Amino acid sequence: MGLGYRLFIRPIIALQDSEKAHTRSVKSLRLLSNNTITRSLLSLIYKSRRKLPQRVFDMDYDHPFGLAAGMDKKGEAINGWQSIGLSFAEIGGVTMLEQFGNPKPRMFRSSKHMALVNRMGFNNPGSKNMQNALKRHYSRFGKPNIPLWVNLGKSKLTSNNDAHTDYSTTLKRLWKYADLFVVNVSSPNTPNLRDLQNKDQLAKIISCCMEVNAEQALLHESKQKPILVKVAPDMTLQQLEQIVTVAMDTGCSGIVAINTTVLRTDEFELDEKLAEAGGMSGKPLNEKSTEFISYIYRFTEGKLPIVGVGGIMNAEDAWEKIIAGASLIQAYSGFVFEGPSMTKQIVNGLHKKLKQHNLTNIHDAVGLAHRME
Repeated sequence: MGLGYRLFIRPIIALQDSEKAHTRSVKSLRLLSNNTITRSLLSLIYKSRRKLPQRVFDMDYDHPFGLAAGMDKKGEAINGWQSIGLSFAEIGGVTMLEQFGNPKPRMFRSSKHMALVNRMGFNNPGSKNMQNALKRHYSRFGKPNIPLWVNLGKSKLTSNNDAHTDYSTTLKRLWKYADLFVVNVSSPNTPNLRDLQNKDQLAKIISCCMEVNAEQALLHESKQKPILVKVAPDMTLQQLEQIVTVAMDTGCSGIVAINTTVLRTDEFELDEKLAEAGGMSGKPLNEKSTEFISYIYRFTEGKLPIVGVGGIMNAEDAWEKIIAGASLIQAYSGFVFEGPSMTKQIVNGLHKKLKQHNLTNIHDAVGLAHRME
């Protein structure tokens, strides 16, 4: 199916406006996966029969590969992501207030470089509407069979001084439905958002979210939900250390590395699609993502779980991030260029990698490159 997607479906998608093609793809997956018969057919075609169990953040995953934020902003295709074999899905980003995002066009695709540029601006229905949508979904279909993560963003109308209220309000409203939250202070498409990576402001946001997390756990007589921080690639390693230190000091459960980049080399500036303003994702981020994962793993001595995202297109890319130190991995752009069969290809490929290295499970592979030095 992967070859068929590249030969026939991807060329058709390439002729369409990037955002419209994205919307149609998610809606199609939603329709197919909300029907029992077609949902079973999706699983039969795309779901790997291999099991690579991984326990992270006190949750069980069938394998380490999941969906990154941005693909399903509204949580429309929750059934779909588990149907095509992913072991977890991150929806959003979700902001406290509903917002329509930046003016269109705001998404661009370069097949030559297998890269996307977006300046969406956290377009989403807002936390209250998302709360209602998840309530309806759970009422109709029950709790998802895979962990559901929620990416938390800041509303454009909220000042940075009040960012802690924005993030924690969304967390409170969605707490009942999410298994894990990712604090996103690294998107380049909301003005001044990356300023929140400042030590004091980030600590304030996380601390406020932690307070709400504890309150909700007590209210629902349940354990607290893991909270992660997603970092940007456009920073020095010293700045990265500071963010990771804040995350650990405030009780975060892990780091997501990395978000999109606003930087362009000359090669990408010559591509009119990639020269557009916004965050670039896809294959060009692969090396930087692995570099950050490796650095965080060494800096924390492997004690803080890392979720690797950025440029994963195949099993080799996935394996490199895992041995660099990622306990879990995610993709977004890869699905645009490789299609839904990417899940099976990566899971099967990782299974082969374990055999080649005489390892019995994924946990033993995490950080392997450091132990081989």
